Amino acid sequence: MAFSETLLEAGEEIWAAQKSHPFVLELADGTLDQSAFEHWVKQDYRYLLDYARLFALAGTKADDEETMTGLLGIAHQVLDVEMDLHRSFAADYGISEAELERTEKAPTCVAYTNFLVRTAYEGSIAEIAAALYPCMQGYLDVAEHMADLADDEHRYTPFIETYTDEEFREATAWCRSLVDACGERYPGQHDAMTRAFLTSAKLEYRFWEMAYSREGWEL
Repeated sequence: MAFSETLLEAGEEIWAAQKSHPFVLELADGTLDQSAFEHWVKQDYRYLLDYARLFALAGTKADDEETMTGLLGIAHQVLDVEMDLHRSFAADYGISEAELERTEKAPTCVAYTNFLVRTAYEGSIAEIAAALYPCMQGYLDVAEHMADLADDEHRYTPFIETYTDEEFREATAWCRSLVDACGERYPGQHDAMTRAFLTSAKLEYRFWEMAYSREGWEL
C-alpha cells in the first residue's frame, strides 16, 4: 500500500468529521451564512501566505531538481491562482484587498500556520510532505463531497469548482506522489510523517469550525 493511503487510513475519522461539518454541508447546499464564508475567506487568505511559504521552504530541502521544481511550482500556484481566487471571492462580498491583508489571524489559523512553518524550518522533507498533504487532499475530497451533495448552482458554486478543477487535482496528485516517494525512501520516518499528517488533518477540521463559529480573540 502506498504510504499516502496509509496516512489517509490513519486520518479516516478526521476526514469523516470534515465532510459532516456544518460549514461543509451548508456550503454544499448554498445555505451557509455569508458571515461564516467571509470569515473563511479572510482567514484562508492569511493561511495561504504561510502555506506557500511552506512549499518554498520545502523546495530548499529537496535534493533533486524535479522535486524542487514541483514544490516551487505549487508555491507559485498558491500565490498566483488560489490567492487571486480569494481576492475575487472577497471582492464579491465587498471585502477589499487591504482588508484581507490587515486581517488578524484567528487562534486556529495561528496554530496551523505556526505548525506548518515550524515543520518547514525544523522538519525533514518527509515530515514537510506529510504536513502539507492534508490541506491538498482534504480540500479535494471535501469539495468532491460538496459537489455530490449540491443540487443546483448557487453563490458558493465557484468554491466547489475551484477545488475540483483539473489544475487542483494535478497539484494534489503531485503532493500525493511526493508523500509516497518519501514514505518509500525514508521508512524510518514513518512515525514522524504520521504525526505531522495527523496534526495538520486535525487543524484542517478545526479550520472549518473556526470559520463556522467566527472564531476570534475575544476574551
